Amino acid sequence: MKFPKMLTLGVIAGAVGAAAVNNRTRPRRAFLPLRPGATASALVTGASAGLGAEFARQLAAGGYRVTLAARRGDRLEALQQELLDRYGMESDILVADLSTDAGIDKAAQHIRAMDDLTVLVNNAGFGTVGRLVNTDPVRQQEMVHLHVLAVMSLSQAALPGMTARGGGAIINVSSVAAFSRMPGNVNYCATKAYINAFSQTLAAELTGTGVRVQALCPGYIVTEFHDTSEYTRFNRDRSPGFLWLKASDVARASLDALGGSRVIVVPGTVYKAAVMLLRTPGIGPMANRAAKKLR
Repeated sequence: MKFPKMLTLGVIAGAVGAAAVNNRTRPRRAFLPLRPGATASALVTGASAGLGAEFARQLAAGGYRVTLAARRGDRLEALQQELLDRYGMESDILVADLSTDAGIDKAAQHIRAMDDLTVLVNNAGFGTVGRLVNTDPVRQQEMVHLHVLAVMSLSQAALPGMTARGGGAIINVSSVAAFSRMPGNVNYCATKAYINAFSQTLAAELTGTGVRVQALCPGYIVTEFHDTSEYTRFNRDRSPGFLWLKASDVARASLDALGGSRVIVVPGTVYKAAVMLLRTPGIGPMANRAAKKLR
């Protein structure tokens, strides 16, 4: 996710004050608390590392039996043991590549078979670098599968059970890039914008059902996201430390927000300010033009 390049530090600082006013400290709400003796399950995609693993940890700490879904079974096994050792919580493993039809179908079937699924976290995702004309078509198609078809299909698979039980939550991990139009990130920006629109519209459809929908829009997070071959030229040191969020803080902000009514959740005051600017007529296009010059 390359969004922070699009705004100079001076421009960001100018909006932080306004964002802080709109983000006054509120009492922390418990996320979907479990009744004594009650059981509930969660499923987290992209759980093998980073934000997905942190979601799994915090859900397990909250008493949820978590299904850990990702491509790398060895990493899932290590996290499964960690959840048992740290929280005394059993978890399940689902090895599936959600950038493929077969992987999406496998995960959807698993979800439909869960009779107490309460939280679905559609977290799996990746980024690419380069203008569309020069990028690998297969890789771009995989991104659309993962960010669009998987999010839609797994949400649809979870809804019958959640609505029948009268409650639940779907968290779709988006990005502040959803609000930008960055050359070199065509499908990343487009698919994340889809996630926001999908989440907002689905939330409206589910009014009164007890099922909540959230689009989580973080900025830079300290994870392995930028450690792939796509980002060999990426240098973390070029971005100020205050732009980097901890995965634990992002997951906590997301889960805490389930106690409210917000669909779009942007963690961090700096990123709230950035999104405010991008949504301001005239300023958003200017910021994107500035980003193009910085690349």
